[in-house]
Amino acid sequence: MEKEKFKKLIPYSFILPALLLLLLFSLIPILVALVISFTGLDITGLGNWSQVKFIGLSNYIELFKDSTFLQAIGNTIFYVVIGVPLVVILSLTVAVMINLSQNRFFKVMRLIFYTPSITNTVAVAVVWSFIYNPSMGLLNEIFGKIGIGPVGWLTDPNVAKLSLIILAVWKAIGLNMLIFLAALQGIPRSLYEAADLDGANFWQQTMHITIPSMRFSIFFVTVTTIIGWFQFFDEPFVMTQGGPLNSTNSMALFVYQNGFQNSNFGYAAAGSFIMFAVIIIATLIQFKIQKKQRGEI
Repeated sequence: MEKEKFKKLIPYSFILPALLLLLLFSLIPILVALVISFTGLDITGLGNWSQVKFIGLSNYIELFKDSTFLQAIGNTIFYVVIGVPLVVILSLTVAVMINLSQNRFFKVMRLIFYTPSITNTVAVAVVWSFIYNPSMGLLNEIFGKIGIGPVGWLTDPNVAKLSLIILAVWKAIGLNMLIFLAALQGIPRSLYEAADLDGANFWQQTMHITIPSMRFSIFFVTVTTIIGWFQFFDEPFVMTQGGPLNSTNSMALFVYQNGFQNSNFGYAAAGSFIMFAVIIIATLIQFKIQKKQRGEI
């Protein structure tokens, strides 16, 4: 009996280190941050926790009165609404094009498209800052030759968000392309051969074979991309610092600014949990849509 119990405990011993790491570095910090969000903790309270006062929901109430935070929410929603469909559609398009031909050129293109995903964000931001430069940037040089005046890619509040989206989409295509490629190569060729015999063209095969066969991979990429764009931070932090006029400020950058620049940790923690709640709601909606679609098949 004791040996049988010991054998049953062996599998749990293998996952115990991972569970401990998850507990120490994820679950406990989340609970601590939740407690901090109900306090007025700032940098002066770090040395003496007895001075930290519980203020209830004041941080959450103040956040929804804060015009900067509300603007950050609007900017983040704009990033998600524009960026997520672009990433999914372009990644899938590139994957289908590369999958159609297996010659050496398209294998090189696969590497070219994947390279931005593993490139350091700071290095990428420096290069794109030169491209977006209003006076001597590559884009304005090209536009100038066709008679279009200089565009304030990072200085015009109406254009800056789109400029960051272009950069982020360019950087995100590669990894999602590989996921789609793996899914495409798992589709049986016999389905396409049967469709060819029935006279189906490329578009009909794509809509009735490729897309339905890739439902799960499309769902996975969509959910992970939504989560990533709700946490949009690197590009606005490195290139614009949330400007001009907070037009590129995101929820994640707002949390960073209040927590690590203004040292208002309680306020920042409350903002992070609002962002967490928005991500959970968006993810649950995607799961519900996926479940409904599976029921319709």
